[in-house]
Amino acid sequence: MSTDTTGGAPAARKTSSEEGSGAASTPYSKPLYRYYVLMVLTVVYVFNFVDRQLLVILQEPIKAELDLSDTQLGLLTGFAFALFYVICGIPIARWADRGNRRSIIAISLTVWSVMTAMCGLAGNYAHLLLARIGVGVGEAGGSPPAHSMISDIFKPKNRAVALSVYSIGIYIGILIGFALGGFLADAFSWRLAFFVVGVPGIALALLLTFTVREPIRGWSEGDKKASEPAPPIRDVARLLWTRISFRHIALAASLQAFIIYGIGNWLPSYFLRTYELDLGTIGAWMALTTGLGGGLGSFCGGWMADKFGAKDVRWYLWVPAILTALLVPVQLAILLAGDVYFALILTAPFHFLSAAYLGAVLAVSHNLVSGRMRALTSAVLFFVLNLIGLGLGPVIVGFMSDTFTRNGLDAPLGTAMMICGTIAAVWSVLHYILAANKVRDDIARRQA
Repeated sequence: MSTDTTGGAPAARKTSSEEGSGAASTPYSKPLYRYYVLMVLTVVYVFNFVDRQLLVILQEPIKAELDLSDTQLGLLTGFAFALFYVICGIPIARWADRGNRRSIIAISLTVWSVMTAMCGLAGNYAHLLLARIGVGVGEAGGSPPAHSMISDIFKPKNRAVALSVYSIGIYIGILIGFALGGFLADAFSWRLAFFVVGVPGIALALLLTFTVREPIRGWSEGDKKASEPAPPIRDVARLLWTRISFRHIALAASLQAFIIYGIGNWLPSYFLRTYELDLGTIGAWMALTTGLGGGLGSFCGGWMADKFGAKDVRWYLWVPAILTALLVPVQLAILLAGDVYFALILTAPFHFLSAAYLGAVLAVSHNLVSGRMRALTSAVLFFVLNLIGLGLGPVIVGFMSDTFTRNGLDAPLGTAMMICGTIAAVWSVLHYILAANKVRDDIARRQA
């Protein structure tokens, strides 16, 4: 029996060939239900990033207790997580393009929540590494199916804003993770923090399962091709490779993610090592500047892309290009400021500018492909983005910091962050511009 529970015919009678029919009876015809589903998916994404980023604020007490190096911390927050995240992301996205995306998200949420709680039981580095790998495997099934659902229920003209609202979950999650993690670590222990944020995800998975329905493929566009079977992975990969704009989009987004994870993940440690502040204070500041700055940036980036992109689709890439270019002076000001509170305040515009790309990038990427390819397109984009950004960013900065320390360089961590952040921002802008030069032709090829 099918698990597809879209409105109209009973689920037992629903077949893939019928999936595009019955649009008038779907609950997604009601705007209130569309926004409810967007809210639930966004809350799931909040949990995703609370669980993912909790380790960032806790890495100093974990380093002290388990006697770790910066390179080992970089592996925990970056490469070990990202490697399994991207390896599992492609097959799970393929499953999402064929199966019930709602159920896939619920299963994934349960897995990463349980594995987050397991981090609190780690007795050594190996145990913590394995638990983080488990979190990565679970979280691989979160975003691509959700992106696909959102693109099915919101029309192209509103899609960047909808995907940006969803992406705000990143920054709400970081806000909660920093604030709650810093408080619990100071008041109790870093181990308790993992239990407190991990267990509630199981209840959220039940809410998702019983209140959210699987949308009809291509519903927002009346896509008659949405009822066709999902094409093989190799066909989607070949099509994406022929879209020159997508190649540049993936590289630009990956370099921007390198800044977010390579610089952002090390900011708490940078302030703790450079200034005389306690973990609770840093957690509160990072929660506010990351959560509010990043959340506002995520929404505004998508809003600007939809507003200007209505006249020229290239604005979906010009907007993140302009905002990423502004990251260069902001990063330098943070790392060269002599006043701690001035530097902390500047982390708000840093997170605003670094967050503004994702909704626009996802929207324009989905415009390059048909409905049955969107989850896999998101997975391919996130494969490159997370492998380069999340996988390499924290590790490279950590390795450079260890190298500079061994060579007696002053401010080794700050120097590593400055070099990596500047190069990544300039390089990212270049690829956004190159993508904008090709995107209109690539969208026309899909519509032909």
